[in-house]
Amino acid sequence: MTELTVAWRTRILPRESPRVFLVLAALVWLAVYLTLEPASEWLVAALPVDRTSHLGGALQFFLYDAPKVLLLLTGVVFVMGMVNSYFTPERTRALLAGRAEGAANVMAAGLGIVTPFCSCSAVPLFIGFVQAGVPLGVTFSFLIAAPMINEVALALLLALFGWKIAVLYLGLGLAIAVVAGWVIGRLKMERHLEDWVRDMPRVEAAVAGQAMTLPQRIDAGFTSVREIVGKVWPYVMAGIAVGAAIHGWVPQEFMASFMGKDAWWSVPLAVAVGVPMYSGAAGIIPVVQALLVKGAALGTVLAFMMSVIALSLPELIILRKVLKVRLIATFVAVVATGILVVGFVFNAVL
Repeated sequence: MTELTVAWRTRILPRESPRVFLVLAALVWLAVYLTLEPASEWLVAALPVDRTSHLGGALQFFLYDAPKVLLLLTGVVFVMGMVNSYFTPERTRALLAGRAEGAANVMAAGLGIVTPFCSCSAVPLFIGFVQAGVPLGVTFSFLIAAPMINEVALALLLALFGWKIAVLYLGLGLAIAVVAGWVIGRLKMERHLEDWVRDMPRVEAAVAGQAMTLPQRIDAGFTSVREIVGKVWPYVMAGIAVGAAIHGWVPQEFMASFMGKDAWWSVPLAVAVGVPMYSGAAGIIPVVQALLVKGAALGTVLAFMMSVIALSLPELIILRKVLKVRLIATFVAVVATGILVVGFVFNAVL
């Protein structure tokens, strides 16, 4: 940490009053959030465009959603940065090591929600879990849940679509992570780990480390914002731009026919299109928002979102370092099947 950063933190965050800082920061965040919609309408009205035109609608969508999503992302990442200070990789491995499958799959999926791990950390996490003796299926439950049901996805879904959709996504994601991990565990595919991973010596998973103070946890929140938001904001802006274009120019009838309930092939197509894409929840949710407004079916959109987040091509490429092709193919097939079932079921009942 640089001297300038330390000095800035000292002025903004007095060590003797961290709780006061948190309360004031929350009030400022809320005040800014409440001004976003009227500010976006004012900006569009100040521009030489017709608010009711395609361009006017797209601009309002972008000018409202861009700061809204970034503000939500910053707030959620800061809070979860503090929460995640309790869940180090060592602590996570210790919680899962030595537990029987079934209950351990549920625990692993639950831990995936509150831990700050993404595709970039897939290989070291996988190796650490193997060394700690965590069963393969339990490891996969964690690796599926961590990116797909992360706190960013849930917070953005709650803010943009309401608690019912957020809870629905949470339940579906947990079910896929638990069932897919359990199925992979039942297939006994440990022999399809790369030889150097399978032959690594086991190490005891221990919980170590000194308890952090509240100011240190606040520092961890700032660090998370700098590292996560600083990396993903271009993807967020790109996703919002795509969502704005869909919102402004794509006819509702076209989207309903392409991703509606009546097109049985829409769910498999959504999964097939989603897998090669690379985006986190923050980047893809604005696209999802625009698709739903334009008449896309909820099941199809959920399938698309889950495939983008849980089966991204970059993660599969990274995992190839530790998994043989057959195990990767099995992982993709099991998870994709679960996502397809979710899409078809919800298109049928909603």
